[in-house]
Amino acid sequence: MAKRSSTLETTLLALEMLRRIPRAPRSITASELHEQLAACGFERDLRTIQRQLDMLSTHLDIERDDRSVPYQYRWLPHARPLAIPHLSPQESLLLKLAEEHLRPLLPAHLMKSMEGFFVQARHNLGPDGKTRLEREWPSKIRMVATSQPLLPPKIVPGVLETVSEALYHNHWLRLDYRNAGGRRNTVEVMPLGLAQQGPRLYLVCRYRGFGNERSLALHRILNAEQASTIAFERPLDFDLAGYDADGRFRFGEGERIRLCFRIDRNIGQHLQETPLSRDQTVVEREDGRLEIAATVVDSAMLDQWLRGFGDAVDGVEKAAAK
Repeated sequence: MAKRSSTLETTLLALEMLRRIPRAPRSITASELHEQLAACGFERDLRTIQRQLDMLSTHLDIERDDRSVPYQYRWLPHARPLAIPHLSPQESLLLKLAEEHLRPLLPAHLMKSMEGFFVQARHNLGPDGKTRLEREWPSKIRMVATSQPLLPPKIVPGVLETVSEALYHNHWLRLDYRNAGGRRNTVEVMPLGLAQQGPRLYLVCRYRGFGNERSLALHRILNAEQASTIAFERPLDFDLAGYDADGRFRFGEGERIRLCFRIDRNIGQHLQETPLSRDQTVVEREDGRLEIAATVVDSAMLDQWLRGFGDAVDGVEKAAAK
């Protein structure tokens, strides 16, 4: 029984390695493959992975480039892709969309552990005619901006990976941070959440010695490193969804108000289709305007939104929500 178990584990390891070796011209090193396998539960030393790669490259269409160290491994261009297990066209499409839209929000090591699947998904959706409908789907859908589109700010290389890893493992972070006013500080923070707002990414955290949360823009982090490898206990009183619901990303303090205002019918018609809140009321006035009332979280973003309508909005009143 022990022998069968050992043989099965060796076979599973080999299959997992084969799925993660990319096709030429891309390549992978033994160390990179070792990290990916460890992230998905295959605990083997680096030497074992190197021996397996050398064996696989001897018997299969896998090239070992030993012109420099570390050696690079890749499937030859003419090699047939591994199909055990083989992704269906639908699964390939889902993985392709996930890779495009979720990359900033997933820990770096998880993205690396999925690289073999992403490679297979891209290959399955290639121009071979067998997955035409799935291959066409990304060109049929689009996430469109609700405001003036902006290019994402540049994040210092390595910062997102370090932050996401510390967030995943509950490790303290040491940051070299420059705020919007240009002031630069070195701080230690407890990472609690990562949020994407339009083109920007924000780290929600607590400074060491403080009990309140702050949102730090990742593009303003000049350097990031883990301050400790000892995991902290996540505070039970913090909830990222609640933090968002309180309007913290909209520069609010969580104060709920009853908002009332009047708006031109043509300009405000969309608010009847996409209301501000579940308790929103709309009254059509004799002068052709709409009178809107809704319970919302007060914030600077709310004020900016109202100002954006210009003269089409007036009579704005705010009162404490009951």
